[in-house]
Amino acid sequence: MSATSISVRNESRLDNNSLEKEEAASPPEAAPLSESTTSVNSTDSAATFNPGWRFLAAFASLSVITLMAALDATSISVALPIMAKALGGSALEAFWSGTSFLLTSTVFQPVLGSFSHIFGRKPLIYISLALFTVGAIVAAVANNFTVILVGRSIQGIGGGGIISLTEIVVTDLVPLRERGKWFSFISAMWSIGTVAGPLLGGGFAQKVSWRWVFWINLPFIGIGLIMITLFLKLNYQTSSFLEKLRRVDWIGMVLFLGSATGFLIPITWGGVQYPWDSWRTLVPLLVSAAGLVVFVIHQELWAPEPLIRTSIFKQTTAAVTYAETVIHGIILWSVLYYLPLYYEAVKGFSPILSGVALFPQTFTVAPAAMAVGAAIAITGKYQWAIWSGWFLTTFGMGLLILLKTNTSTVAWIFLNLVGGIGTGMLFPAMAITVQAAATSADQAYASNMFSFMRAFGQTVGVAIGGVIFQNQMKKKMLTYPLLADKAAEYSNDAAGLVQIIKAMPEGLMKTQLKDSYADSLKYIWIVMTVFAALALGLSLLTKAYPLDRALETEQGFKEKKRAKDVEE
Repeated sequence: MSATSISVRNESRLDNNSLEKEEAASPPEAAPLSESTTSVNSTDSAATFNPGWRFLAAFASLSVITLMAALDATSISVALPIMAKALGGSALEAFWSGTSFLLTSTVFQPVLGSFSHIFGRKPLIYISLALFTVGAIVAAVANNFTVILVGRSIQGIGGGGIISLTEIVVTDLVPLRERGKWFSFISAMWSIGTVAGPLLGGGFAQKVSWRWVFWINLPFIGIGLIMITLFLKLNYQTSSFLEKLRRVDWIGMVLFLGSATGFLIPITWGGVQYPWDSWRTLVPLLVSAAGLVVFVIHQELWAPEPLIRTSIFKQTTAAVTYAETVIHGIILWSVLYYLPLYYEAVKGFSPILSGVALFPQTFTVAPAAMAVGAAIAITGKYQWAIWSGWFLTTFGMGLLILLKTNTSTVAWIFLNLVGGIGTGMLFPAMAITVQAAATSADQAYASNMFSFMRAFGQTVGVAIGGVIFQNQMKKKMLTYPLLADKAAEYSNDAAGLVQIIKAMPEGLMKTQLKDSYADSLKYIWIVMTVFAALALGLSLLTKAYPLDRALETEQGFKEKKRAKDVEE
């Protein structure tokens, strides 16, 4: 039996029984159950989920575009210095070209996710792919950083849509019990793209042309577009375009985009373009924070069809898991951004070799995610994965504190393994937890908010790491007479300092600068350990809910009817 037939069967049963409909709509937190409890009426939904080749092909199409978005998000990082030299751009222009993608990707995820409820998932995927394509072409043909900034911003909107919509579509296609397994494949694509991106970007920039960092997206877009068109067939109740436009929460959208952008931009430029205590940083930060409060009030009290349903936050388990998701994003992006700088600045590795050195951390993420996703599907339990994942993440971040200037290769390889396993386990575990704590009607909204919270944490993570690095680097350099007069200048930018260290001749000054760099990064790992420990404490509030729930969705998978089904 297909996922769609399960949905139709259950919708029919609920329409004939108003009492069951009311019970399905009630928050699950009101009556928490043990994980071993099963629902008699919905146990068969997971048991009869037997995806055919069309479903597998549709899911493969989602995996292709996810891999593409992950490659693009990370490939530019190592190419930026070469791009800056070729185009005569400043370090600040290069910084914003890398950051603009992350910013627009983050703030547009809830908006595009909300639009998909109104206009349909598939049209929004097409729009996201179109924006991604336009942005890639604009950046590829650019002759200055202003054009690259425009292209990367457009690409970010499309990339954010791809990231959020693929996860939303999984909630439409797969019953909750089986969802962890399929989410883990999406997480695996993201982790593979995150690892391969810097290698691909560095290889193109050094050996071919930096423009191929953007042109390489086109084959992925073409393959993904064809596969989605042919195989991703979704049910959707159509209505007039004007009626759909009237359903959009325009006030909420403007409030959210303005406030979220105004909040993230000063976080991004704080300590880089302007000091943290500058009015240019503090004023937009405070005004935008107030705007976000107004947005939440509007969603709760006045929005007829909210951009974000506040009901998804009203269960303890969901609330703490969203907080953990932000922390997970902070930790993950701090590792992905600052650990390669350790290998470049302290160990003297090239950008490509630094990407390879990151393998012990990143290549453990995908296997851990897939193993945990499968285990959750088999056992129907997720609490153990949340607790174990945060314990290993806390332990792994603590091990990174031991990284020093003279740490041997064998030592840093093993010091990285534990954290990778822990963060990998949390990808499917937290995704399932927020959906288990949500009602059937809120599943897509819960998934959309999960991807946004993770992206929000990633943006904040780089900023937090930058503040810690600047303060500790300056403090440490002031203790060395040879470096004291350069303390303020060198501590401003962790990435920019890498090239200064590499260009410096061997000697006491270079050794002291490497020691200062390693010591400053150590404090980032200390703070990340504290964050992980906080998340571990919050995870103890996670309650257990049964995962055997019937798949109920308005945009489920549409399969072709088989001959025997027609005869029956």
